[in-house]
Amino acid sequence: MIAWLDRRLGRVTMYGLVIVWLGVIGVVALVLTFLPDGPLPFSPLALLATASVLLVVSYLANGLGGLILRTRPQLSSTVITALLLLFILRPSIEVLPLLGAALAAFLAVVTKYLLAWRGRHVFNPAAAAVFIVGFIPSIAFAAWWVATPLLLPFVAVGALLILFRTRRLLLGVVFVAVVIAGWQVRGLVAGGEPLDLLSLALLSLPTVFFAGFMLSEPLTLPPRRWQQLVEAAIVAVLTLVPFSVVGGLYNSPQLALLVGNLLAFLVGQRRGIRLRFLGRRALTPTSWDFAFAPAAPVRFRPGQYMELTLPHGGTDARGWRRVFSIATAPESGEVRFGVRLPDKPSSFKSALLQLEPGEVVSATSVSGDFLLPSDPAQKLLLLAGGIGVTPFIGQLEQAATESPRRDIVLVSAIASGEELAYGPELAATGFPVIVVSPDRPAALPEGFTWVEGAELTTEVVHDQVPDARERTALVSGAPVAVRDLKRALRGSGVRRVLTDTFIGY
Repeated sequence: MIAWLDRRLGRVTMYGLVIVWLGVIGVVALVLTFLPDGPLPFSPLALLATASVLLVVSYLANGLGGLILRTRPQLSSTVITALLLLFILRPSIEVLPLLGAALAAFLAVVTKYLLAWRGRHVFNPAAAAVFIVGFIPSIAFAAWWVATPLLLPFVAVGALLILFRTRRLLLGVVFVAVVIAGWQVRGLVAGGEPLDLLSLALLSLPTVFFAGFMLSEPLTLPPRRWQQLVEAAIVAVLTLVPFSVVGGLYNSPQLALLVGNLLAFLVGQRRGIRLRFLGRRALTPTSWDFAFAPAAPVRFRPGQYMELTLPHGGTDARGWRRVFSIATAPESGEVRFGVRLPDKPSSFKSALLQLEPGEVVSATSVSGDFLLPSDPAQKLLLLAGGIGVTPFIGQLEQAATESPRRDIVLVSAIASGEELAYGPELAATGFPVIVVSPDRPAALPEGFTWVEGAELTTEVVHDQVPDARERTALVSGAPVAVRDLKRALRGSGVRRVLTDTFIGY
């Protein structure tokens, strides 16, 4: 089931998935407005009018911002922000609330450009806009009407799909758990009933919607998983602590999220990333290496990934943004990506192939926890499927400069001898490399070991690395293959297995 879901969700971008599911919730809400004595306190016309204002103003404001700053606006991001605002602000057909919605949509776009530091926007645009218009309650206020019991099943399914797709289910669980626990404590102190308090947290508050659709926004999250979990807990607590300050400042989900965004900014990449294209080279018949020079130093650790943004014409359903593992050590001064190119590449990869040296592309974030253990005495087993060897390049390059030298063995499984990528770079590190393929690579570097085989199995692993059970294993490759190998490794006695999968974005 998980493998099937991975394959289906991998066919659309993360942004596309969010838009589709927000649209589903919107359609269900529209149906509910037609019910007599329905659960939503506004008319179908109010919902449609507010949605239209938010989408039109967001589109126009984003287009204007793009013209002024000479950038190509990201339409999918604009649509997501407008739809988020729709579920937060109370729909209406009256003039003042519609003006308030228009102002919120305009502010959401503006914050992307003005509330930014060195090209990196700091705050969730929807949360920032709702927070600002909250100081003018006569025209708009945060109703969070999406927290309606009949909408919860649709909201929950969408939140689960998004968190699963981004591998952030634990983030959502932490946030929801802290909110539920906090309301239990608050309510029990006041003499409330546990079931009533649970119902409040899940049915009357936007807890699930907030966790799945807002807190999970990748551009305003910290880079490391433990940092993300800490932020989730802090944001949850801030939504629970009641306070009110003269002037309209009070505890609210939007304020809590903005505080979390600020914390994420402080521990993450605190500037926009600009990369000058240096050139590309063929690694194998189906993969290429793309090299870039950062305009300013980029903070990352070997094994992490970067999200590239590449606007281009004829964009397909996969969009302008894509996540790639970084194939260099930070000390190299370059950022390289190993990219597999199928016979019919996406429009993004086609545009990547057409880059000319000197062209500049942007990147939105650096993230990931697929890192070598901090203890250099820990023996390691690196297992790669195809171009999944990419994150190991920077790790081995950095490890080769460390003293004392780590005990690392790399096993790389490839579809054919022609598909051996980064052979010279791996050979230069001096670590042992075992290549598993149906036929022997023609140019097998000195010191490499070739093992005939159609796939990487635990039998091959234990035969070639007899002390595999004593090692920490890091596995990188396609999601299904990684999941199967992880399960097999643990079943064969390998106790600690870390994984990196190509989830796309």
